[in-house]
Amino acid sequence: MLEFYPQIKWLHIACIIASGTLFTLRGLLVQVGREGLAHRAPWRWLSYAIDTTLLTAAMMLLTILPHGMFANGWLTTKLVLVLTYVTLGVLAMRRSGSPGARRLSYAAAVLTYITIIGIARAHHPLGWLHLWLT
Repeated sequence: MLEFYPQIKWLHIACIIASGTLFTLRGLLVQVGREGLAHRAPWRWLSYAIDTTLLTAAMMLLTILPHGMFANGWLTTKLVLVLTYVTLGVLAMRRSGSPGARRLSYAAAVLTYITIIGIARAHHPLGWLHLWLT
């Protein structure tokens, strides 16, 4: 399986970019009052397909990585933030709730997404902060 690591990692990164881009676009549609367009079936199906591929590639990478990758806690921090991102994303995209709550959830989800990318790039729980501090 190790020989496929570069291809699986590339697929994982491509899905991260696609998932974040699709969420950002759909979230912006919700923010400007175009919920109907944002919640249409093709967008949801595309989101499900991307996220399923993303999670599958992530699980494959977890089986390939040496156990030492878990030593400093960056993967654990990233996984906790992924759950936070998903929760905030659901709150931001929901048709119920106040517009202010949806805006706050959307902004928090985007910031969480950026933080997750920083943690993945730095391989450190502090993410972007670690890169700036060193």
